[in-house]
Amino acid sequence: MKAVHFGAGNIGRGFIGETLASNDFSIDFVDVNDTIISALQERHEYEIELAATGQEKIRVKNVDGINNGKEPEKVVTAIAEADIVTTAIGPKILKFIAPLIADGLVARKQQNNTQKLDVIACENMIGGSDHLKTEVYKSLDDENKAFVDEYIGFPNAAVDRIVPLQKHDDPLMVSVEPFKEWVIDESQMARPELKLAGVEYAQDLEPFIERKLFSVNTGHATVAYTGKALGYETIGDAIKDERVLEQLKGVLSETGDLLIAKWGFDRAGHEAYQQKIIERFENTYISDTIARVGRTPIRKLGFDERFIRPIREIKERGLTYEKLLETVGKIYQFDVLEDDESVKLLQMLKEKFSEVVVKTTGLRDKNLIDEIAGTLTQEFV
Repeated sequence: MKAVHFGAGNIGRGFIGETLASNDFSIDFVDVNDTIISALQERHEYEIELAATGQEKIRVKNVDGINNGKEPEKVVTAIAEADIVTTAIGPKILKFIAPLIADGLVARKQQNNTQKLDVIACENMIGGSDHLKTEVYKSLDDENKAFVDEYIGFPNAAVDRIVPLQKHDDPLMVSVEPFKEWVIDESQMARPELKLAGVEYAQDLEPFIERKLFSVNTGHATVAYTGKALGYETIGDAIKDERVLEQLKGVLSETGDLLIAKWGFDRAGHEAYQQKIIERFENTYISDTIARVGRTPIRKLGFDERFIRPIREIKERGLTYEKLLETVGKIYQFDVLEDDESVKLLQMLKEKFSEVVVKTTGLRDKNLIDEIAGTLTQEFV
């Protein structure tokens, strides 16, 4: 079977590509990175290294590359013949690849290819495939929309695998943690009979997406911002500090109470999940820089992002969000000159802080705005 995957970066090769290849798919990786695409075209295979004791190697074969900036027609042809289409390209880039995906789906119609197809956005966001579908439909007329409605699915997915900052002489080599989780919303699939080994399927994906976002993403960022405030440069060094570890545990306890109350997760099972997350962050083989994990602080302060959303929902339920609030205060002090959003945020802090909170979080709850403003150190008040 044939797969088209948008995004030949570390997650694309080290997670989605590995899973597809292990299910006997040939894979056309689509990207604008000439170095990676040229290497894929030349070698048709690459190697993954597990970031753990033993550093096991996994070889991924039967792959190719297409530069969508130079050869868009080849991407269209590949989609017209594909059995599955996936992305791991970044939420902000989905709108740019959507017209090309639309052209590929139209090509399927023109070729009378009525084999049903699922297009799955494996992005670090809630409702990624829904968002991609909306963008794709902007490039379709009513007739082609009817075809897509009948034959194409856009099932949402939740993905989780840490890929540390790395540098290899081989442009295709990628190191990934052993843990991986990919969950697909089966209820949204056009071709539910095509199941991938190593992938979980659920009738309701939202609990899994929120569990990952409010545990892994919120937790990882908590270590970064707390560690930065204490002068650390890497996640691995920061989490060795008992103060950072306790802050992480406190945040996970608060988001855990929310997830259990909202979705009915078993408490013992969820606490085991949280402990696994802590162990992943403590894995010295995947330690990342605090600057990279904490980057784009303004985005991470968003209304529906990993801190403000759980705080809002926890407050609605009358639960505790003290540790989350403390961490949000540390985000506003994230001072990394190489990060444009960090620089912009520090510039904004010259204004009245409560106004900055409104601008960055989108909150209208005056009490909550005041609570966040109260977390800032006297240096900015």
